[in-house]
Amino acid sequence: MQKEINLQVSPEVVGNEEAFKKVVAQKANLPVQDIRHIEVLKRSIDARQRAIKVNIRAKVFVGEVFAEIPAALPDYPDVSYAPEVIVVGAGPAGLFAALRLIEKGLKPIVLERGKNVRDRRRDLALLTRQHIVNQDSNYCFGEGGAGTYSDGKLYTRSKKRGDVQRILHLLVAHGASKDIMVDAHPHIGTNKLPGIVTAIRETIIRQGGAVRFDTRVVDILLKSNSITGVKTQHGEVIEASALILATGHSARDIFELLHRKGIQIEAKPFALGVRVEHTQELIDQIQYKCTSRGAYLPPAPYSVVKQVQGRGVYSFCMCPGGIIAPCATAPGEVVTNGWSPSKRDQPTSNSGIVVELRLEDSEAFRQFGPLAGMAFQKSIEQKAWALAGHTQKVPAQRLVDFTTGRLSADIPLTSYIPGTTSVDLREVFPEFVTRILREGFKLFGKAMPGYLTNEAVVHAPESRTSSPVRIPRHPDTLEHITIQRLYPCGEGAGYAGGIVSAAIDGEKCAEQCALSIRLR
Repeated sequence: MQKEINLQVSPEVVGNEEAFKKVVAQKANLPVQDIRHIEVLKRSIDARQRAIKVNIRAKVFVGEVFAEIPAALPDYPDVSYAPEVIVVGAGPAGLFAALRLIEKGLKPIVLERGKNVRDRRRDLALLTRQHIVNQDSNYCFGEGGAGTYSDGKLYTRSKKRGDVQRILHLLVAHGASKDIMVDAHPHIGTNKLPGIVTAIRETIIRQGGAVRFDTRVVDILLKSNSITGVKTQHGEVIEASALILATGHSARDIFELLHRKGIQIEAKPFALGVRVEHTQELIDQIQYKCTSRGAYLPPAPYSVVKQVQGRGVYSFCMCPGGIIAPCATAPGEVVTNGWSPSKRDQPTSNSGIVVELRLEDSEAFRQFGPLAGMAFQKSIEQKAWALAGHTQKVPAQRLVDFTTGRLSADIPLTSYIPGTTSVDLREVFPEFVTRILREGFKLFGKAMPGYLTNEAVVHAPESRTSSPVRIPRHPDTLEHITIQRLYPCGEGAGYAGGIVSAAIDGEKCAEQCALSIRLR
């Protein structure tokens, strides 16, 4: 017999197997000795009250043996000689598009401008330690995309877009912990993702697909407004039945290529701001209302949204127990992002705090047409580079100093390895962005007493929250609105915002691509 129950218990009970079993038995009105296994189905932390609780939905196996069924891959066919589809980009959208193409009997040719996950590490080390930016291999470009070395948070509000559980199941089948199927805010961790990404690549190749690194697309080949193939930086022409474009939110050269070829794109709103770092201990105290987190609670995250003068200012990509990383994709710019290892065991936490931008906000937006947001984004990053002394040292300011407009006399050591430069961040941003961020931080301080402290450090800028460009497509077929067999996909095309939503969009594009090829 199996019985499903919902219960709320303390973290200490969850951490003690015997105590947890007793509570489950009481809730299910069963003798403890009759319970053979407890399978946790969903788990979330409720920290709204001083007494923190864990909400659990579980399946209790009574009088029968529990046999765990490992996550299995679909029955993929061999597609070695199937019609070929080019997938540009090996981030979550591109990789999951490739898997879905195989499932539908098509051969994906994945072209990735960057390196595989192992070789990519060397370029990240050069960026972090020597301030050398490889424009094809960095935190944004390379196998797995930006998500591989940017935390691996899997929480999404995009449940209406597709089957979230299917994406999580495929990740588990490729090596992720099954906890991601259970936790309300699942997270893999930057240290775990490379192995999972490698396993996905191996599946693609094993089933007859291809994955090519150090292969940057420099031209898209058309005939009668239909895709015929692509040209790489090596001068090679690769022909295919269709093209799924999954290049991510930082592939500025692709946006420029599309614009130059007259393929319709459009500017879209995005967000811009800073990355603020606190000690994890302080965030734990604020969120858990305690002096010490204890052994049974994970490092506390936070999520906050406020309105300032009719405009949203909010936390983005919050990383408990994490670090801030340099994420420039070209020389002459400074960009920040954050990530956490799987255990989230670093002494600091960080979060992007960003302001929503509108297309009417800047002269740059009006001047550069569909590339307006990209040009504006770039101008902020280049200004930060100049203020940091033409290095990857990030312009920084203590938090209270930032809100009061006072240059910080010194900057505490932060997790950002290239280092910091004390700058009045008014010099980085337009006046209205600075003003809204300041007021936003003051509101955060009221909502989270202790948050507004001069021991926290603001790093600027956090500018790659999403793509500043949208590549328009038909809502039903997902093809570009004017170019046949071109499928704009994922974050870079403006249709996703994170690992899971990008993966779902990749699958959807692959499905529509397969349908179109079968109809032809």
